Amino acid sequence: MNLLDHKGVPLEKQAFTWKEMVGKPSSKLDDEAFTRVRTILMAGLELDAIRFSRLGARFQDELRLPLAEIRRVEQHQATLVNWLISTDHSPLETTIAYEQAAIEVTAAVTRQEPDDYLAQVYRCGLLEHFDHLYRYSALLNRLEGKDANDILLGHTDIVPGRPTTDGHRAPEDDLRTPMANDAALLSKLHANLITGSESQTHDYYMNIGPTFADPVARQLYAEIASIEEQHVTQYSSLIDPGQSFLEQWLIHEATEAYCYYSCAESEGNPRLKAIWERCCDYELGHMHHVADLFQQYEKRDPAELLSETLTPLPFTSQRDFVRRVLDSEADLRAEDYRWSSGAELHRRHLKTAA
Repeated sequence: MNLLDHKGVPLEKQAFTWKEMVGKPSSKLDDEAFTRVRTILMAGLELDAIRFSRLGARFQDELRLPLAEIRRVEQHQATLVNWLISTDHSPLETTIAYEQAAIEVTAAVTRQEPDDYLAQVYRCGLLEHFDHLYRYSALLNRLEGKDANDILLGHTDIVPGRPTTDGHRAPEDDLRTPMANDAALLSKLHANLITGSESQTHDYYMNIGPTFADPVARQLYAEIASIEEQHVTQYSSLIDPGQSFLEQWLIHEATEAYCYYSCAESEGNPRLKAIWERCCDYELGHMHHVADLFQQYEKRDPAELLSETLTPLPFTSQRDFVRRVLDSEADLRAEDYRWSSGAELHRRHLKTAA
């Protein structure tokens, strides 16, 4: 897919009815696990788009109106997508689904990431989600007597990853080297989609954690929410800070269009496939609207950023790949923008102390 080859639906023709926004949710029993993965990912990206737009409006006086116009549609799309999450999940079962989405999407991104350094960052973040899934699965069994495999449907292993205790890093050790301005478009899309999905996971845990009466559950959500904030810091630090606001906005809209396209390509439920296709067309309309602003204000051709041909993000089980990563990299730790084994870090700290 070349994003510039598809015009989508013009912004002024985009509209939803309340009935469309609050439609029939998916089913835990009848829909495949990756339908839920797609839903969680896209809900996160829509909410991240709203967050980005609100912040931009505080600093971009001339762009306040187009930001508000697109943000209204993003809000309605976020409602449509978020309301697709099945009502037959308990909050803790939804948490299991969030961790599955984090693992499978991050693994898929890692496998097609063209930059070795960025792929390493994604692999190391992926390993921490395994410990989250492992601990939440134990909590689900203890509090509700349920097996997390009934949610995961055999696509994602429940095994310890890098211990969460090793994820509590100093802020300087959560920062990564940002990509260059001329990085591949796919790398820019990856950083945006992972940052958006991790932000949604963090916000969900912060909102749902205090609703539990069980003290262990409250402690677990608090701890993992803290790690999720570190993940957002890590992934957002990969984004080139030298980009202009309009450049970042254009990449944001391209990310949403690309991800909806990927969802539509792999969705087996015809009703949901139609939703992904409609939202893709709307996001392409947003992207072209922002591209016009990009040309108007920066006198640059959007093809500088968006001319690459993209293959869809795969929504399939990454179990074998993840097992190899677990076997070979679970001991890696972050410090000063790089990764080292736990033993090497320990030796370095002992040498520094001496």
